Amino acid sequence: MYAAITQPLTFEEFLAWDDGSGRAFELWDGIPVPLSEPNANHEDLIERLCTYLEAYCQEHNLPYVSRQSKQIRLKTAPGEQERSRKADIVIFAREEWQRMKASSSSAAAYVPPPGVIEVVSNNWKDDYLTKLAEYEDLGVLEYIIVDYAALGGVRFIGSPKQPTITIYQLENGEYLPPKVFRGQDRIESRLFPNIPLTAAQIFAMSS
Repeated sequence: MYAAITQPLTFEEFLAWDDGSGRAFELWDGIPVPLSEPNANHEDLIERLCTYLEAYCQEHNLPYVSRQSKQIRLKTAPGEQERSRKADIVIFAREEWQRMKASSSSAAAYVPPPGVIEVVSNNWKDDYLTKLAEYEDLGVLEYIIVDYAALGGVRFIGSPKQPTITIYQLENGEYLPPKVFRGQDRIESRLFPNIPLTAAQIFAMSS
């Protein structure tokens, strides 16, 4: 469907909407908002990490499916226009993914996904502040921030700045203080227990 916006869209309408430009969008108060295109390093890391996690889930029979660049329906109050985020990697429950496979609807996180991974770009405050609050409010069990280029503020990644992975885990409706990983630190994830990955190995996926 190629159409101009004449009234706010629902999440489902937005997924079917296409302005013909080929650009990526998020939904904000019912209005599609264009996104900046990621650089090549950013895109490589997303693709390689997503592929790795998908293979890991299959090999270890974990109940998750990893997919890149998927829309997530955010939590809104009754009567509010709908909003979404296009996350770098969404960790779906396998059962929910199978449900979507039986549907003709667009593949997206209609319900809160177990996990979300965002790779930090120049608008780092979105990942460390805005999206953190949104995913906590939504009930995402594990939110992982991959800052391979050390772009975040010093209060998040320290001084001097260095590449950092930050993992937030939900407990009783709010995120616990984050776990921080750098260099040869082995990643500790609730969704991917015993995963044999260090922070440095993830950062290397961008090169």
